[in-house]
Amino acid sequence: MIQRTTIAFFGRTNAGKSFLVNSLAAQNVSIVSAVKGTTTDPVKKTMELLPLGPVTLIDTPGLDDQSELGEERMKKTQEVLESAQIAVLVCDASIKEPFGEYEKKLAEQFTKKNIPYVVAMNKCDMAKESPEVLKYMLNTKAIPLSAKTGANIHALKEKIAALWRCIKPRPLMSDLVRPGSTVVLVIPIDSGAPKDRIILPQQMVIRDLLECDAMPLCCTPNTLRELCAQWSKLQEVSVPVPALVITDSQVFHKVNKMIPQEIPLTSFSILMARYKGTLFESVAGIKKLDALKDGDKILVSEGCTHHRQCEDIGTVKIPALIKQYSGKNVQFDFTSGNTFPHDLKSHALVIHCGGCMLNEKEMENRILRCTEQCVPATNYGLVLAHINGILARSLAPLKMDC
Repeated sequence: MIQRTTIAFFGRTNAGKSFLVNSLAAQNVSIVSAVKGTTTDPVKKTMELLPLGPVTLIDTPGLDDQSELGEERMKKTQEVLESAQIAVLVCDASIKEPFGEYEKKLAEQFTKKNIPYVVAMNKCDMAKESPEVLKYMLNTKAIPLSAKTGANIHALKEKIAALWRCIKPRPLMSDLVRPGSTVVLVIPIDSGAPKDRIILPQQMVIRDLLECDAMPLCCTPNTLRELCAQWSKLQEVSVPVPALVITDSQVFHKVNKMIPQEIPLTSFSILMARYKGTLFESVAGIKKLDALKDGDKILVSEGCTHHRQCEDIGTVKIPALIKQYSGKNVQFDFTSGNTFPHDLKSHALVIHCGGCMLNEKEMENRILRCTEQCVPATNYGLVLAHINGILARSLAPLKMDC
């Protein structure tokens, strides 16, 4: 799966958001109409957009939608804010007050959520050089354009690209290994593994290791046992032992017993938490496992939706292990995909997956929501490492203490 930059378009109804998305994409992504409220739900389009590369464009309903379904549409638009990595605030230059209260509130939300944004002053071909428009554009460096005529669409692309270049991605593997290093990846192939493919975090780590000129060596837990038996022989012929072992969290306890203590060990889930920018909060949140009480509710959340297996990690294995570890009668709620509660106060702890199907901004906002409501949050890999008594070992390769 390609990691795409999410670019979302916000503004009032009939500001020309859909027309602008179509112009930027050079194809009909959204339905365009003079009727207000034509865009009823967020419309997504994945594509290649030069000079950015792979992107997801999202056209949202207008935030001033006064229809019967307006409130629901506004909720959908607010949800898009959680995942937007770059925002385009579309203003209507043909009206008297193109940058009013709606636009100001949106700009404030972008700033609060640390979302880079650009103001697109659309319909400039219809504007009559309004003093308000000219003054606003002079003060904010908004881009005057026309989605209808195509004027300044290229300038908008360049501005979005400039914002994108300012977003510095976190390292996945590049700061952990040296060129030529061997990294062992332990990948179980069982009933929970998707047929004919490996899951996204494993793909991402393999690709990043190759870009680092490191050498990924993939194996199952069974073949890892044979590999461990041969390491002493490999050292005799000057073949170095692995610089790092990365395992699926579900087999943490098995792998930990097989791997000598001098070889660094961590998991894909923990690496994903670091990559998504949520590791610090997740390590702090793990302490709640030792302070659970009877009746506490725990929310287990996954960023993707998939067919549940009888031994599903999120809904079966982790709840059973937590009950056994804590000895408490705790309750569990479960969410998946785009569903994540706004009100978390009834929960004593949130346990999230690695978030490979969510972008960094969405994961950050989910954990921020927990923090703002004083609810500890952690992730699958850290829970399994803590329960198996290997948390310190799993964090050591990342130069973190538990």
